[in-house]
Amino acid sequence: MALALTPTAAADVYKYVDAQGNTYFTDSPLKGGAYRLEWKRTASTLASENQAALSGLNLRRSSPVRVPEPSASMRERRAAYESLIQAHARRYRLSPELLHAVIRAESAYNPRAVSRAGAQGLMQLMPGTAARYGVKNSFDPAQNIRGGAAYLRDLLDLFDQDLRLALAGYNAGEGAVMKYGRKIPPYPETQGYVRKVMQFLWAERPRGAMLSER
Repeated sequence: MALALTPTAAADVYKYVDAQGNTYFTDSPLKGGAYRLEWKRTASTLASENQAALSGLNLRRSSPVRVPEPSASMRERRAAYESLIQAHARRYRLSPELLHAVIRAESAYNPRAVSRAGAQGLMQLMPGTAARYGVKNSFDPAQNIRGGAAYLRDLLDLFDQDLRLALAGYNAGEGAVMKYGRKIPPYPETQGYVRKVMQFLWAERPRGAMLSER
């Protein structure tokens, strides 16, 4: 299970991965050969990154796109998962608006959604991704949101807080983004997915969390 740690002024933060792909954030080194160190950052550096993530996640200046208002039934489904989304956004240092945008794009808040490729649940986790993040039942909203949020957090860290690359990785896999030189892969589905999530993220702005632009 991936664990989030809020850095303090005096601590460094370490990210480790074990042989099963589980991720661990700690404020002290882990001993033994069971854990592989992925990175170590000072608390001040990580705090700055977290602040950037919470205030817009490297959104570039662009004109907002009008997005249709969600239907009444979607608003009801959204409300049912609000507390889970808020909790896992805090846990993984993400903005709730980002999780809402991804869930809306992935499943329209349908916890039983299944894609043609086999992705499941609110955040459409593929079986391999679910296993990687310890999700036993992708149709359980709490497990699904936790796994999807943890994956987004790792993608943002991998791609230096570049939201568009993280979203491309979420859709096509981080390997595809690396294959194309850390750029959005030239797949119409992935490019459309990134645009859609960004539009939904723009649509979240009037709800109270104004996202900063760069």
